[in-house]
Amino acid sequence: MLSWATVRGYRPGDNPARRPGHLDKLLPKRHKVQKVEHHAALSYAELPAFHAELRKQAGMGALALRFAIMTAARTGEVTGAQWSEIDLEAAVWAVPEGRMKAQREHRVPLSQESMRVLKAARKHQSDESVAAVFEGRRGKSMCTAGMSAALKSMKRTDVTVHGFRSTFRDWCAEQTAFPREIAEAALAHLLTNKAEAAYQRGDLLERRRTLMDQWARFATSPPRAKQASNVTPISRARGRGRK
Repeated sequence: MLSWATVRGYRPGDNPARRPGHLDKLLPKRHKVQKVEHHAALSYAELPAFHAELRKQAGMGALALRFAIMTAARTGEVTGAQWSEIDLEAAVWAVPEGRMKAQREHRVPLSQESMRVLKAARKHQSDESVAAVFEGRRGKSMCTAGMSAALKSMKRTDVTVHGFRSTFRDWCAEQTAFPREIAEAALAHLLTNKAEAAYQRGDLLERRRTLMDQWARFATSPPRAKQASNVTPISRARGRGRK
């Protein structure tokens, strides 16, 4: 409006609101809205069939991917896993804060299927002294591309490793009665509500163990066979009647 008045000759000078040191010092800066990047994810209904095929794949990359699915962990957390972080007796994997996005230790309850994967990973290692759970070259941790390579060998370019976290979250929301905070804790997400976070200081480990056990049972359940059609084409039905 002020610019219009200046052009019309009703007032002199430029718009004072646009001058440095005026409203830009009073009003908050506009923040750019960051576009959320969604990773291609598998529908949870397809997971049992997918996991059955994944079990047939050989190599450390396939084992790491199975472990990532069972634990709903991030790629770097899995590929960087060390045997020293895993308590086999208690069936707990303690990821140190230095490798966590939230910069705090995350304890992961391990299902029986997760423990089977660890046992298989140990057998595939060149030496028992190797510190990395999923061994790459020269006894070091495998690179993050190892799991993607397993997907590629299965010709599954339609999904991503990180997307299985979304698969898990969708399954939690639609197929279980677990509260939201249990599912979010399983994904190592921090509570956005500061008051809620201040009172909830535990990590809900045992409740998450029940959740992860159910998730493992679902993922390893027999794939549903496609139902055969009971509809008989009319031409066939008529042909049968003539005989």
